[in-house]
Amino acid sequence: MPRDASELVHRLARDAEAVCRHYLSNGRRQGSYWLVGDIRNTPGRSMFVRLRESPKRPAGKWTDAATGEHGDLLDIIRESCGLLDFRDVADEARRFLSLPRSESDYRPHLSTVPTSSPESARRLFAMSNPITGTVVQTYLRQRGITDLHGIDSLRFHPRCYYRPETDATTEMRPAMIAAVTDLTGHITGAHRTWLDPSGCDKAPVDTPRRAMGHLLGHAVRFGPASDVMAAGEGIETMLSLRCVMPRMAMVAALSAAHLAAILFPATLRRLYIVRDDDRAGDGAVAGLFDRAQSAGIEAMVLSPQYGDFNEDLRNFDINALRAALQIQLAPEDVVRFLNTSVWTGTGDKAATPL
Repeated sequence: MPRDASELVHRLARDAEAVCRHYLSNGRRQGSYWLVGDIRNTPGRSMFVRLRESPKRPAGKWTDAATGEHGDLLDIIRESCGLLDFRDVADEARRFLSLPRSESDYRPHLSTVPTSSPESARRLFAMSNPITGTVVQTYLRQRGITDLHGIDSLRFHPRCYYRPETDATTEMRPAMIAAVTDLTGHITGAHRTWLDPSGCDKAPVDTPRRAMGHLLGHAVRFGPASDVMAAGEGIETMLSLRCVMPRMAMVAALSAAHLAAILFPATLRRLYIVRDDDRAGDGAVAGLFDRAQSAGIEAMVLSPQYGDFNEDLRNFDINALRAALQIQLAPEDVVRFLNTSVWTGTGDKAATPL
């Protein structure tokens, strides 16, 4: 059984073409090389993997001509699978080679970081893809969220690792990946929502939502900071409001505790606190309300009719949600932010004054 990374690399190199066919399936063989777009299995020809060994050029080594990056077959497994620590990479390599898992401590040949660190979150987000045409888009539309324009803070990972418990077998599931950023836009964390492959709902697991990195004070952001902002707990909640107020800056803090602790942009003068109808939500609203007023920021509360605004969006039509929000906004913000288009019933929108 391989005892270290170098031996795993050597064994993988014996079957370099099989490794490429499995993990870089969007590529193709050309002579002694496997050609593909990049290490994350994007179609193209920029990256080439050597399939045959020569005296000075071992099999399995790869180079990306577009970026200058290079590495070995363990790097390919890590990046194409979206793995974040060496133990998972080694386990996946053993699985491919049909070797038993090792409980030994390995000395990684590559730089690793703790799986809960901001750097791990940044890597995960960078490995993910735009949501257009993916199960993330299907999932959000199933939740009634149809306006997905400009949502750069959300991405899709087709094979995000999910481990039910510390010692349980790791699974690969599609996931919605959300970037958690500070006030300067720097990624400090990431939030994962594992999804059913059909996109009809979240994955049927005990904890389909998990966060990583540094979250306190930070949030998932939709739109640039401005003088007016809405802040709430859930991603779907804030995206539901964004369907009728697409020009208002919005943030999702991901939990009641983190909502109470969000940091305020220097430009902020009015904050809409988006309430979830439960005890934790009420406590977060009260705490954030007091903090905003102490900072000289006008605070106003937006309350749903059901448990949260995504439930409202799914239980009422979009015009009913718009009408419910109209009476809760400051008059100048109704004119400035509320999307006054109405549905014609044919799938088209027609602009109509409120």
